[in-house]
Formats: sequence, structure tokens, C-alpha cells
Amino acid sequence: MDPNRPNFFAGPYIDRRAHVREAADWPAAALADPETLFIVARETTQLVYPGPQPRIAFITRDHPVLRKPDPHSLVLLGWYQGSRCVLVELSAEQPFEPLAGTRFEELRPLSPLLPADQAGLLAYARALTIWRSRQRFCGVCGFRALPERAGHVIRCTNETESHEFFPRIDPAIIVLVTDGERALLGRQASWPPGRYSTIAGFVEPGESLEDAVIREVFEETGVLVSYPIYDSSQPWPFPSSLMVGFQARAPRGSDIRIGDELEDARWFTREEIRSDGLPFVPPSHSISFRLISTWLESERQS
Repeated sequence: MDPNRPNFFAGPYIDRRAHVREAADWPAAALADPETLFIVARETTQLVYPGPQPRIAFITRDHPVLRKPDPHSLVLLGWYQGSRCVLVELSAEQPFEPLAGTRFEELRPLSPLLPADQAGLLAYARALTIWRSRQRFCGVCGFRALPERAGHVIRCTNETESHEFFPRIDPAIIVLVTDGERALLGRQASWPPGRYSTIAGFVEPGESLEDAVIREVFEETGVLVSYPIYDSSQPWPFPSSLMVGFQARAPRGSDIRIGDELEDARWFTREEIRSDGLPFVPPSHSISFRLISTWLESERQS
């Protein structure tokens, strides 16, 4: 596992050019540019060409939905492969003429099949769509809130208050715990049979990432870990998480005491994980898979 390789949904897939968001006339500039690419979203679904090799169904400024668009429905994402890229958000009832062979699909089941850069782009767009749909009113005074700065800031319309709201990101830790020879993996009841994964949980207010690792592992498995070491991170827009990955050590022979969130938790050797039996590890595009693979490969490097 290349330690410098970005996780899935991450990496330099887009040039954000945040300074361009300050221009009040950015929607006109985007619509005037024949090279602008538009991503279309309806609620949490996005327009794609489905199939064995799915891809984003970009539309251009000539599409009927862009003849007189509501500026508040447009979000400047940045520049993708050299072209300006804009998110178009449709309401549930808004008419739309789909391109031939396209349909609206949820990202999560589709993402492993998409090109990595397109999956990252749709993950970015999805996270913004969900945040914007949940921030229509000011959480302080209840006034209506409207987007600014190309859709990346939402401001309360109460002139005496004028509160600003920025995209919400929920930090969560995800950790592979080992005792040197074995890895601690758990499973939730809702997962496919045989699926086991690393331990994860949300960071609480007033808590460091390292504190969250120690707390979550102990709450879910009764195992006390020390010295969490950062590995990598992954945006996870289901709906708005940032997964912060760690490796951590536990004393040899640590007993497991399962908490309320897991159906089962076990220690697995490298041989068991590499076998065709239990456990079935998470898919290769997940940060959990990366954490497990890094540990498996560390045996060869030692």
C-alpha cells in the first residue's frame, strides 16, 4: 500500500479556486462559457450514465434546465480537467429532460464502479447538496437563509443578525487495533453476513482525535489501546463525515467485551484475514481496507 496514495474520494481531482467564489457575477460567467460542465443533482441522487462502467452525465449550458436557472440552485465546484464545473440542484418536483441513456442514481452503491476522479467529484457535490438542503433557515433566529460565495456559504436574511453558516463536516475516527500478531475487527448486525471491519465512531465536543480513538475502542470492545498513530483520512459524504484513520496497539491477550453498537468483535490473525473464510473485509475503496492492508503488508517489511 503506497502511503502517499490518496484514499478514494480524495486527491487532486479538482482545482477549487476558492477566490473565484467571491465574484458576484460568477453564474453569468459560467453560463457564458461553452466549456462549463454542469453536474445535475436531485435531492441526494445525481445524473449519471449507468452500466458496467458508469460515468457522470455532464450537461452543458444548452440544456433547457439552464435557460433561466435560479442562481441559488447553482454551486461553483471548481475546475475539473481544465473546465469550470458547476453543480445544479433540482427540487423534487422540478421538470428535467434527461439525456438519452441517463438516470438519477445514489452515489454509494455506484462509487466503486466510477473512475476515481469522478467519484471524488460526485462525493464533493453530494456533501454540499446535503448541507444546503438542511440549512434553509437560520439556526439562531429562524429567518430564511440564502447561499452566497458561489453556494459555499449560507447567510441569514435577518439584517440585524446576518449569521453566516459554512459547510458542515462531522469528524469521525476509524482505527485498526492490533496486538502485534492479531487485528481487532467488529461487525454490526446490519452488515452482510461475514463482514467485519475496523472500529469507528464520531468525535465528541471537547475531545481530541486520539481521545476519541481510545474511548470508541473501549466502549465498543472493552479493549484499552494506547499511542494511536495517524494513518490517513477520507471524505465520506454519507452524509457528511470526514473519516480520520489511525493504527493503535493493545496489550497482548486483551479480552473483548462487546458494547451496545456491535453484534460481534474478534481478534483475527493475518492468515485468517487473507483466507477465503471469515472475515470478509470492507471493499477496497474504503479507508478501513487501507488500514487493514497496511497492517498486512507491515509483516513483509519487518
